[in-house]
Amino acid sequence: MLADPLRSRIVQLLARETLCTTHLVEETGARQTNLSNHLRVLREAGVVETEPCGRFTYYKLRPDVLDALAASLGELAETAR
Repeated sequence: MLADPLRSRIVQLLARETLCTTHLVEETGARQTNLSNHLRVLREAGVVETEPCGRFTYYKLRPDVLDALAASLGELAETAR
């Protein structure tokens, strides 16, 4: 899920602040359709959630999900040792 460079960049940006698609396009230089597809993948994985605000949709990270992913990866690393 985070192996894609653009998706990884989106997560890094959202770690700093909640952003709408327009701001993410400005920050990444990606086309809106491409960015929307990546946001959909992250949303379906539960990593980001949306927050409507007027005509914009803002995206924010779900730290609880990232914590669970980090714990799972840590367990995998321990098993692999």
